[in-house]
Amino acid sequence: MSNVTSRDGTAIAFDRSGEGAPIVLVAGAFVDRSQLNELAGLLAPSFTVLNYDRRGRGESGDTPPYEVQREIEDLEALIVEAGGAASVFGGSSGAALALEVAAAGLEIEKLVVYEPPYVVDDSRPPVGPDIADRLSALIADGRRGDAAELFMTEGGLVPGEVVAEMRRSPIWAATEAMAHTLPYDAAVMGRGNKPSTERLADISAPTLVIDGGASPAWIRSSAETVAEALRNARRATLPDQMHNVSQEVLAPVVSGFIAEQGFESDHSTYTNSKGHHADQVVRQPSRQRSRSLPGLLCRPRPRVLQNGGGHGLDHHQ
Repeated sequence: MSNVTSRDGTAIAFDRSGEGAPIVLVAGAFVDRSQLNELAGLLAPSFTVLNYDRRGRGESGDTPPYEVQREIEDLEALIVEAGGAASVFGGSSGAALALEVAAAGLEIEKLVVYEPPYVVDDSRPPVGPDIADRLSALIADGRRGDAAELFMTEGGLVPGEVVAEMRRSPIWAATEAMAHTLPYDAAVMGRGNKPSTERLADISAPTLVIDGGASPAWIRSSAETVAEALRNARRATLPDQMHNVSQEVLAPVVSGFIAEQGFESDHSTYTNSKGHHADQVVRQPSRQRSRSLPGLLCRPRPRVLQNGGGHGLDHHQ
């Protein structure tokens, strides 16, 4: 484990593995960097992988007050550590953070995002614009479990009865231990989890937007909206995958996109040795050629994840 120091003095812990062009991995809600260890290992034969704890998690520090800009600066410190430029992968709310970093103008070679959980239409109930404040209030009252439940049910549409079962399980203590970071994820997502298409349009880095073919319609609509708003994007759908994507399926798609030379618009398929693939379909966006290609790295909770989407390369949503 190593550390970099962010602009506000916060120590950000990370693991470095592999050798090659650098890529930084950004996790979502409820998890630390350990949840991305498998993906890091799968990418390490081809890349230098920096897998880090977002502030407030794992072995990283947490300097109040929180602002999204501080997390952007954390990524900036890691990119500098990587040599001044790097590719970035983010999942769920980590995907939203990766998009914010790219929009801020950091030196990102290529960007890969998996299922940023924006609410872009009426195919699901809205997320209250004050959810970050409500989460903070619950945590201040010592009701960490209630904060986690609010985040899951309103943000990720996890059924209440499933959350009730989870609260009785041995893993709930670890869930509550991360609850203080949930307002951070809510802040990253923005008010009501609505994306700023104008801000997305500022991103120039070649971007691959991925969703799972078995994910709920609302989160697939989010991926479509993000891909269409970006200047230079492709969209990939991983057949039979959900928000709880198989890292083995995901890794060759991420690797293939980052290693690819150029950004031509053609039909092709990323396939690994076991036949996992993402089909690609050519699209023409409004400003620049972009390709649409015809889930998160988490603790195994498939029943929960099948019922929602949510905020994290995370184990709940």
